[in-house]
Amino acid sequence: MNKFIFENATKVYFGKGCVKEYLACLSKHYGPTVMLAYGGGSVKKNGIYDEVTACLQKAGRNVVEFSDIGANPTYSKVLEGAKLAKENQVDLILAVGGGSVMDCCKAISMAAVYDGDIWADFWARPGIIDFEPIPLGMIVTVAGTGSEMNGGAVITNEKLKVKTGQDYPKCNAKFALMDPTYTFSVPKKQMVSGGFDILSHIMETYFSEPDEDNVSDDISEALMRGVIRDLRAAINNPEDYTARSNLMWESTMAENRIIKLGKRMDFECHQMEHQLGAYTNCNHGAGLAVLHP
Repeated sequence: MNKFIFENATKVYFGKGCVKEYLACLSKHYGPTVMLAYGGGSVKKNGIYDEVTACLQKAGRNVVEFSDIGANPTYSKVLEGAKLAKENQVDLILAVGGGSVMDCCKAISMAAVYDGDIWADFWARPGIIDFEPIPLGMIVTVAGTGSEMNGGAVITNEKLKVKTGQDYPKCNAKFALMDPTYTFSVPKKQMVSGGFDILSHIMETYFSEPDEDNVSDDISEALMRGVIRDLRAAINNPEDYTARSNLMWESTMAENRIIKLGKRMDFECHQMEHQLGAYTNCNHGAGLAVLHP
């Protein structure tokens, strides 16, 4: 294996009921104001919003809501969230959703405390974060991106028609709450797209150098077999807890940097899909499914 340095600062709480069990206590480790960020409103229909807000109220948190984060989060949405966080002196950003919500919140956590242009300084090119972003917590509702346990964020600059991602360890969430039952209500098409995103993350890593036997590839082979098995089972029964819990953790394992250790990667297919998404706003996993074959 090639040499590497490994770091992952995110503490994971996994399993049914973990939000009810841990969120109130975890939120007390930060200041009183929490920015609750989510997408288009599905969390209000499936009961997740009510459960999360009840936990925050129990902890005596002051909640500031930031909603309507869409697929392929934009730089303008990041700036909107940063403005809200600054105005309300937010102490913790809590992202409730899938990869788009989590990625957007990572960028917001930086933009809210940085005086310059974060796109120019940290996304157009890699930068050095010599400041502390606002602390982040993640509540995962969709398996796919694995964004809950890394510092990566993919953002679209809609004016430039450029979609790109960077991974900064300082943007790792402080904690991630992963209840597989939260994924039960995800529509089948979105679940399958997320499944292909997981598989794509693993394949792009697996088929990179080195070609010699290595531990990272051994883990990747097991994960790929698991994704195929568990996605088929979840399609047949969306409330198959074993399949949904496996998919959720396979998603995390694909992107928590473990299978990337000692590997050289360029993620060419992802780079192509990012530009496809920048121009068409297509679903990320669906775009990868078109490009990979």
